[in-house]
Amino acid sequence: MSVNQYIQENQDRFLNELFDLLRIPSISADPAFAGDVRKCAETVADHLRKVGADNVVLEETAGYPIVYGEKIIDASLPTVLVYGHYDVQPSVPDELWDTPPFEPTVRDGKIYARGACDDKGQVFMHVKAFETMMQTNSLACNIKFMIEGEEEVGSNNLGTYCKTHRDKLKADVILISDTALIATDIPSIDVGLRGLSYVEVEVTGPRIDLHSGVYGGAVANPINALCTMIASMHDENRHITIPGFYDKVLEVSASDREAMSKIPFDIEEYKKHLAVNDVMGEKGFSTIERTGIRPTLDVNGIWGGYIGEGAKTVLPSKAFAKISMRLVPNQISDEITQMFQKHFESIAPAGVTVKVTPHHGGEPVVTPTDSIPYKAAALAMKETFGVEPIPTRGGGSIPIVALFEKELQTKTVLMGFGLDSDAIHSPNEHYGIFNYFKGIETIPQFFKHFAALNQ
Repeated sequence: MSVNQYIQENQDRFLNELFDLLRIPSISADPAFAGDVRKCAETVADHLRKVGADNVVLEETAGYPIVYGEKIIDASLPTVLVYGHYDVQPSVPDELWDTPPFEPTVRDGKIYARGACDDKGQVFMHVKAFETMMQTNSLACNIKFMIEGEEEVGSNNLGTYCKTHRDKLKADVILISDTALIATDIPSIDVGLRGLSYVEVEVTGPRIDLHSGVYGGAVANPINALCTMIASMHDENRHITIPGFYDKVLEVSASDREAMSKIPFDIEEYKKHLAVNDVMGEKGFSTIERTGIRPTLDVNGIWGGYIGEGAKTVLPSKAFAKISMRLVPNQISDEITQMFQKHFESIAPAGVTVKVTPHHGGEPVVTPTDSIPYKAAALAMKETFGVEPIPTRGGGSIPIVALFEKELQTKTVLMGFGLDSDAIHSPNEHYGIFNYFKGIETIPQFFKHFAALNQ
């Protein structure tokens, strides 16, 4: 039986098994869901055992467990290490979902559920592709799985696990599906990811909330101060004003920028999809460049004072914000965090104090397009999509890619099947049924070509 025939005959089951996985609210950021996160790990492990993986275990960490499994068919063959994550982002605000976030619903050929695309749907493609290769006797490489439960909270325990299990995780390539295609008829492979520095800031004025009539105009307002400080961090050209921020930025060549300009992109459709009347960003760069090859600084959340129903005229004691900086090659997350902290403290006006708390970070990476892993992925996609994939640079961050290079000395290929329009991290996250099955179809071809290119 062929790979495609097996997939076709098992479509309904492949979907229903994914739906069961999506029903588990494995929200790693909220301790209230700790039991569900572990249940999800156990469910993933059970699926790996059922489809033929050996040595499947829950590797305990200081946080949530890592699911490990393997199939070593021949020690002389190359080994592919599949990485993914079973944890998901919080679903709140749930009232903005058209259907319950943990009750998968199919509409217009898309699966709506938290984690549908990021990353349960894409992880489960690999489980089902592995099953398909086992059942059709077409597994061309050894395979190892490492599926974690803390990606959405910084993968804090993954580095320790990698350091202490280097031999166990030894592989010739790491295969990750946690990225997006340009379109369902325009395949692409991410060859670059931005790094990340994520911090929380706290601005304090008076020791307690004060009456805004009695004290307003006489005492510094932390919210006003915070807003002014944040606004000052970009100039009129949307350049970031932190001293030294751009010193190590790797400038992209004119030829590479020219190649990026040929990526299909409709700015009007982009604005329509987002319901915005215009785009905004660093002067001198296109939208694709702004989201792929340039660093950014954005406020991810801001709060303080009274935000309940009705009015309460207070001058708040504190104001807070969460801020993320996306980084590009040569920028180092720890250095950027320190620059931010020094600058943010220096611009605080008199009357307030500032506290900066680093959360997590990650380093930017670039994957060479002349490598065997990239070539294998490109050949696989050409075989299943019928056209050559386009190399692109993703705007997001997958910090573990740089970690893998450092700790495991292994390169990564990013062969994702989502779409930028899949609303990951947002209400109504979804994943196309076409994309799900196209991934299951393409992954075995990657194994085939990777084995052939390594002969």
